[in-house]
Amino acid sequence: MAQVFPFRAYRYNPQIAPYQRVLTQPYDKISPAAQDKYYAADAHNLISVEKGRAYPDDSKENNVYTRAASALQGWINEKAVEQDSAPSFYAYSQEYLVPGTDLMRTRRGFIGAGKLEEYSAGVIFRHEQTLSGPKADRLELLRHTRTHTGQLFMLYSDPHLQVDQILKDAENRGAPVTQLTDEYGVIHRLWKIADPGKIEAIQRHMSEQKLVIADGHHRYETSLNFRNESRTKTGKIIPNAAYERSMMTFINTQSEGLTILPTHRVVANVRDFSWSAVLRYLEPWFSSEMIPFHNESERRDAQGKFLSKLTGESSGRTIGAYPKVEGLSGGAFYLLHLRPGADLEQLLPGLSTNQRELDVVLLHQGILEPALGITPHAVASEANLSYEREAAAAIDAVDKGKAQVAFLVNPVSIDLMMRVATAGEVMPQKSTDFYPKLLSGITMYRVED
Repeated sequence: MAQVFPFRAYRYNPQIAPYQRVLTQPYDKISPAAQDKYYAADAHNLISVEKGRAYPDDSKENNVYTRAASALQGWINEKAVEQDSAPSFYAYSQEYLVPGTDLMRTRRGFIGAGKLEEYSAGVIFRHEQTLSGPKADRLELLRHTRTHTGQLFMLYSDPHLQVDQILKDAENRGAPVTQLTDEYGVIHRLWKIADPGKIEAIQRHMSEQKLVIADGHHRYETSLNFRNESRTKTGKIIPNAAYERSMMTFINTQSEGLTILPTHRVVANVRDFSWSAVLRYLEPWFSSEMIPFHNESERRDAQGKFLSKLTGESSGRTIGAYPKVEGLSGGAFYLLHLRPGADLEQLLPGLSTNQRELDVVLLHQGILEPALGITPHAVASEANLSYEREAAAAIDAVDKGKAQVAFLVNPVSIDLMMRVATAGEVMPQKSTDFYPKLLSGITMYRVED
């Protein structure tokens, strides 16, 4: 099963590069505005490596990848980034406020070097498909920097909380070696676990586990591609070579603090859009509950009632909808309740039982495609579909005339996600949004020759 190893991480030296000013969100979550903010924060900010700026006059000799490698090596030379003296696992906690609530949680896990496995080995599982563009970018960066700066977010399931007890013990024994609060108010803390007995215990407990990629599918497959390139260069497999492993953060699905947020769908540019026609089409499978309003005061109350009912559904399956209806004063929110006994084999043909349990699949293949004509190709090209984490932002897109209808979903359960993944199946893009994100640069893993 899973093989995990301690490693001598490269970490920022806070005397030269304070954590608060140099660590970043994962590369795929960095907007152009965030990129500018990171560049302005500190000359040692990881942005120069994680997602550097490209320029029109870039060349083979001077480009985003060569500059990333040069920046990182320069920081190491000046001791702004230093390597730990002993191989370690790193206990990593994140204390955060769940978005849209007043609920505080703490998510705990640990960082280590995990052995790379082909999916066919049945040890590491994905739950999303990947795209070629991001993998080509990350591979070129890894070839130049020979360093993993971003975390792979891996899930395992241990109801006995064996590793969690070791992590909590590390927390109780002393102050963290790293602590900072990021731009979202998340408090990140890191402790080193270098004791040989603790390391052996973590390895023993993890050897019983299968792993599911929560976040970082592109980076995982990039690591596999780099490993395969390195094997080809050496002409053989060297089991303990650094490139046979990748830096991973391991989090137990059975421990407290794991949060998955929903990702709502916003629909635009559908030709001949008619909400009444959509409802007529869906009537055999869904009953619709309308929450109308006639003015702004009623609208606020209706929205609150709508969201409360959507998130409070304890039985059955419900998808929320907020359409733009022309020619009417006011408007309405809708709750689309899947009818008891609905024939999902007819509505969602050719899918497994696990797939049919996913609300995003029900939305995409039971509503978007047949009732609105939004095909998988249109979804992939984002011709008619965009995504919002916040329900208010999805609703606002309709109010501002940027969208024809917003569909709101509840988050997938962790148990269902794990079932889908370990069955060798995948979910639609943007089915899961694990919050908060793992900071890039909090530890770094070198894959030297």
